[in-house]
Amino acid sequence: MNLIVIGIGELKVANTPGSVLRTFALGSCIGVALVAPRLQAAGLLHFALPDSSINQELALERPGYFADTGIPVLIKKMFDYGCQYTDLIVKIAGGANIMDPEETFRIGSRNTLAVKKHLWRYKLGAVAEDVGDHISRTMSVVVDTGRVIITSPGNGRWEL
Repeated sequence: MNLIVIGIGELKVANTPGSVLRTFALGSCIGVALVAPRLQAAGLLHFALPDSSINQELALERPGYFADTGIPVLIKKMFDYGCQYTDLIVKIAGGANIMDPEETFRIGSRNTLAVKKHLWRYKLGAVAEDVGDHISRTMSVVVDTGRVIITSPGNGRWEL
């Protein structure tokens, strides 16, 4: 297995058999998996904030840090691998309110709304999601099969 780790504000795409894309510690952040089973290609984005207008310099340096800049780059990279919109299956995870028990800032909820809004711009929607609650998640995408596996400390492992 070739493990490809995606950090906060990063995104990666792969089409190498045996590869697994993985991102850790999705709290209020969102993981966006794009899979294209026909082409055996997959991409994974780990964004932290919904809108790049708060720091446009960071958005230029690390577009994956924000939903509005990361999603278009992820889609473009999937297209660079030969994908078309009709090939893409979307799955999302994260958006928890981990460090905001009173839901004052609601970053997780705002991130969840932002990912859906920006996917809709491309006429895409998630076929599966595991968002909200107060848990941290690790998201793995198996490139060969397009399977998306979620794990969470104390909560187990499940497939989206």
